[in-house]
Amino acid sequence: LRAAVDAAAEQLGGLDIVCATAGISSSGGALELTEQQWQTMIDVNLTGVWQTCKAATPHLIARGGGAMILTSSIAGLRGLVGVAHYTAAKHGVVGLMRSLAKELAPHHVRVNSVHPTNVDTPMIQNDMVRKVFRPDRDNPTREEFAEAAVTMNMLPIPWVDPIDIANAALFLASDEGRYITAVTLPIDAGSTQR
Repeated sequence: LRAAVDAAAEQLGGLDIVCATAGISSSGGALELTEQQWQTMIDVNLTGVWQTCKAATPHLIARGGGAMILTSSIAGLRGLVGVAHYTAAKHGVVGLMRSLAKELAPHHVRVNSVHPTNVDTPMIQNDMVRKVFRPDRDNPTREEFAEAAVTMNMLPIPWVDPIDIANAALFLASDEGRYITAVTLPIDAGSTQR
């Protein structure tokens, strides 16, 4: 990762914006998870984000500033049942963001996190997740999954689109967001307040 970031920064003349996004999913009760399930989740969803930040930070400092946007989840703002390892990792992303925001502010680097509800990607659009939401069905369809997923949000939608998260990250990285740092921004259709 460091080699790829270094090569890209050299080829493109520097680095200004970092979107650190790492996400896998699995489910199980907190005390039923295996040590491997726990460790894999932390390794990918938290350590992967930290590795991205670590590789990119020297370039932002050398540039004289920039923006980092770390992708967390609604699970980084509240507890969720059946995904304690995911929730712990995403809460860890928030702690990492807050520490980096303080450490990097003197270098004019802003660090924030975004917190999506379900996003219409393969991470949720798969048999495993659909069955978690619809245990009453052997092979839940997208429509049957949507019926259950809509109950998570205040707005009557089952999930948001990837572009919604990208647009939030673009705002935080833009000049319009130039004085925003250490913020947790939900893109959650009201899910964290439900």
